[in-house]
Amino acid sequence: MNAKRNIYLRTVPIAEALARTRAALDRNTLVGVESVPTDQALGRVTARPVLARLSSPTYHCAAMDGIAVRAETTFAAREGDPVTLEPDEGFGMVNTGHPLPPGMDAVAMIEHVVFTEDGKAQLEAPVAPWTHVRRIGEDIVATELVLPRRRVLSAYDIGALLSCGVWEVDVYEQVRMAVIPTGDEVLDYTSRPEPGPGQVVESNSVMLCALAQGWGVDARRRPPVPDSLEALSRAVDDALDTPAHIVTLVAGSSAGSKDFTRAVIERFGEVVVHGIQAMPGKPSLLGVARGKLIVGAPGYPVSSVVCFEELVGPLVAWLTRREPQRRQSVTVRLAKDAPSRPGLTEFLRLAVGRVGDGYSALPLSRGAGLITTLTRAQAVAQIPPDKEGLARGEEVPAELLVSPDELERTLVVVGSHDMILDLLADELMRQDPPMRLASSHVGSLGGLAALAQGTALLAGSHLLDTETGDFNFSFIQKHLPGREVAVINLAVRHQGLIVARGNPKNIQGVADLARPDVRFVNRQRGAGTRILLDYHLKLAGIAPSQVRGYSQEETTHMGVAANVQNGGADCGLGVYAAAKALGLDFVPLARERYDLVMPLASLEEARVQALLKVMAGEGFKAKLAEVGGYEPTWCGQRMSPGMGLPPENGNAAG
Repeated sequence: MNAKRNIYLRTVPIAEALARTRAALDRNTLVGVESVPTDQALGRVTARPVLARLSSPTYHCAAMDGIAVRAETTFAAREGDPVTLEPDEGFGMVNTGHPLPPGMDAVAMIEHVVFTEDGKAQLEAPVAPWTHVRRIGEDIVATELVLPRRRVLSAYDIGALLSCGVWEVDVYEQVRMAVIPTGDEVLDYTSRPEPGPGQVVESNSVMLCALAQGWGVDARRRPPVPDSLEALSRAVDDALDTPAHIVTLVAGSSAGSKDFTRAVIERFGEVVVHGIQAMPGKPSLLGVARGKLIVGAPGYPVSSVVCFEELVGPLVAWLTRREPQRRQSVTVRLAKDAPSRPGLTEFLRLAVGRVGDGYSALPLSRGAGLITTLTRAQAVAQIPPDKEGLARGEEVPAELLVSPDELERTLVVVGSHDMILDLLADELMRQDPPMRLASSHVGSLGGLAALAQGTALLAGSHLLDTETGDFNFSFIQKHLPGREVAVINLAVRHQGLIVARGNPKNIQGVADLARPDVRFVNRQRGAGTRILLDYHLKLAGIAPSQVRGYSQEETTHMGVAANVQNGGADCGLGVYAAAKALGLDFVPLARERYDLVMPLASLEEARVQALLKVMAGEGFKAKLAEVGGYEPTWCGQRMSPGMGLPPENGNAAG
């Protein structure tokens, strides 16, 4: 009889079991990519960056109910001395969301308008250009990154994608799992049986399917299979031939004479792990067959849950490129002793309640077959393998059995906008584990201010010192006095005048901005691009008041390009990549250095190290050069005062 029993060769820690299994699987082959309709993609994970097809909004539209006007016709309006506008020619009635009539560039709120008996409109206050107007591309600009890869799609994401014309989205396949309950003693619950002596209603498979479905898995239960090597082999062979990525056998993974799971896996593939250093859950089994993950979950319900939550759950997250689920942790004080056997990590389920200003925890019964401990527990604590238990009154961390918070690895960048931040964000999301980059576009000076206030980890800056020809350092000394920072170059970029395709106005340089027939779109105050513009206007002897549209501001290069593309302006100052993205022409003006400024101490952080590794990699530099308008010569290098610019390589603009 003993010869038929499975013997654990060596139990391993959970982390090692996961590492072995990941190494044995080829997830790129196992879990593919598919295109699904956007309206059916909720909860799926993006496999590639998603770019906008349409701008949002696609036209200049009213942001308030009122009248659309030409702003310049209202400038003389004063209290007691109103401006009177004629219908149609002088104004048009609009509701929120209506397109602006041709020639109109502002909206006066309806409550600020007095209508005469003959239908004319009177205003007692001037209306500035673009007041109460949502301009083209205010929210999303066509070709702009909407969502990165490895994004779990939310309801908000679905709305955003549809609004910018993304009808299908590439996502990773939904992981499929076949769950096969086993055992001579189990009765199929679907027949509503009345169990006799030695019989039980089979429920573990349904519980495990529900757990997996909560992780986004398409888990499907199969009918129970008796304890027969041949019957189990036929069931597993059939399941492996289906589209399932994972096959789970429930029960039969222990050392009993009728536990055949190990033998079945070895018949079709290899056993990677048999036995983990955990209690409950020790008999858990992991293997690979025909490139698929095969799981042997213990038969006791609490043991099977530990197997799924500690092994299968993290492996599913890895296969689907999701972040592993994390539960909120609190400190609890044990109400009684909880002895434990050294050498194993014990998962201790707790009933928890507030007592005074802390939490008191009552350890629940610890039998692996006691399913009610799963339904009664509010938290789970771990007893480390080097301890013989926990003593009454001891404070320990415990995970609450609530919806887990996702672990965030986020790099917050505040400062000047640049399109390659999107490229950098995508590259960071390709890392394992993935890093997130969140950016806010407030201009270079705004970024340095955020760094000084401690609200940003990184500041994007390209501020030219017109006296020395250097970048950023003199501004850092002024706005971050006494602060130790590191300045890392992201790229040398080409700035110039973005003009319509074919350059119909024949704009050749800054001098043309003073022409009355040229409409300009500017960047916001504090933006390095605006400082660059002001510098070149000064060199050309042009006052800002001579530039038609100097006060019309956008916060991104793509916003500037979108205005040119849609006829809102004839030109604007921006990077070559923005012009290229929208098929516009470009008149080069200057090369400049775009750097990331960060506290010196942050260089030691793992997330910053990951960022610097990406930036210094040849793969990222090659993609940077392919975008056009960027030189990766110094990308990832630390800058020093006086370095200025590298020699021009001559091919950054295409």
